[in-house]
Amino acid sequence: MDVAGYLTAFGLATAAGLNAWFPLLAVGLLARYTGLIDLDGQWEQLTHTTVLLGLTGVSILDFVGDKIATVDHVLHAIGTVIAPATGILSALGATESLDVSPEAVTVIGLIAAETAHGSRLALRPFVTAGTAGTGNPVVSLIEDVLSGLLSLLAILAPLIAALLIVVLAWIVWRMFRRMRRWRRGRGAGGGRAPPAPA
Repeated sequence: MDVAGYLTAFGLATAAGLNAWFPLLAVGLLARYTGLIDLDGQWEQLTHTTVLLGLTGVSILDFVGDKIATVDHVLHAIGTVIAPATGILSALGATESLDVSPEAVTVIGLIAAETAHGSRLALRPFVTAGTAGTGNPVVSLIEDVLSGLLSLLAILAPLIAALLIVVLAWIVWRMFRRMRRWRRGRGAGGGRAPPAPA
């Protein structure tokens, strides 16, 4: 059993939850231009120029669209389906030649991508309310950077990617707690902005 393979799947799927297209694009580019990933059979299509151009195009559209009010909400709704799908595909493609169970990788991909995407959906309303929407593009950019970083780390250093995800999960949990307290205080008559996470 290749534990690193499962960590790679975990990292790529989590990255897909933050930006659905970056992990697939990373897998395709690294397989085509480096020896870090070996794609065989149907997965080799990810290295074709047309596919890479298509992934680059949708990545750019998603990157820009998520910075625009209202459009970001539409993309998030669509991402509830797309993020798990691309998370599973990138995880399966990257680990296809490794000693891992495709069934287990599929489950890991589904849970990790949906959890990461669900966290985005849950946090964004707090950001919108606390910043009158001005903080959404900043948060979106942070998510994109983290997705790209996790995509690379999942392949180059899967253990570090997994540790980073644990740290991010802890930060998000702390943010949820603080924001819930802020919302309860606001409901009780307070009007202060949500406190910054410690």
